Amino acid sequence: MTLDPRALIHQSNLLEQIEKATLRMVTQAIYDFRNEALEFFTHEPDLVADIGEDITREAMDRMGTSTIPVRLFGKIDYKRARYVFHPEYSLRQALFIDSKAEKVEGAGSVTIQTAQTSMRIKQMRGGAAIDEQGALPQILQVQDMDYLTTTIFVKYNYMETPGDLQKALTSISISCLPNGMLQQRYNPSAQQTFWLVGRNAPSRGEAFRVRISLARLKNITRWRVQSIQLDSHSPFTWDE
Repeated sequence: MTLDPRALIHQSNLLEQIEKATLRMVTQAIYDFRNEALEFFTHEPDLVADIGEDITREAMDRMGTSTIPVRLFGKIDYKRARYVFHPEYSLRQALFIDSKAEKVEGAGSVTIQTAQTSMRIKQMRGGAAIDEQGALPQILQVQDMDYLTTTIFVKYNYMETPGDLQKALTSISISCLPNGMLQQRYNPSAQQTFWLVGRNAPSRGEAFRVRISLARLKNITRWRVQSIQLDSHSPFTWDE
């Protein structure tokens, strides 16, 4: 009845479908909470990173999910062990959702740590090929049970009003980072990549970071990046 997540290494298309369904659920939760998100950014005095975490947590708690009562650990804001149900199978999933908040000038990318991906990070830096292993496992084992790791990033893009520095949320980008089992499909080499150089300085001993290029990832598979425009009266349309 329950699908072994390890079998997905040989079922890439099924893995894509599971990640797509998960992104749909998270996108719907954030979209339904969009009006409250606008209010949060306008009135909350907290740091923008904290505001983003609060929005994501409240949106997901309101949506609800088929939670499995085990605790997950990791450097990601929202973590849930849950079941994914499909007419043909059920699956245990370790869902990780991280929140980011940045001025609109940085809307095209998402900065992450290696602890937030199960992929190998293959890219060019300073003319040399880099191959850095992400620290998140592809399959997470908790209490002798296997869970498919799925990582989603919610990016809150905002502007500041000149003078009073009031924040205005303009859009929300929601992206699903492929599980490491999809490495060959999305990042087979340093030349074929959706990664951008991270905002870290090795000369100062800063930890390795990397950025997801949302445009590059979307160019590979459109549905993996969804955008909610908050200054538009047009209804949200899922980008296939």
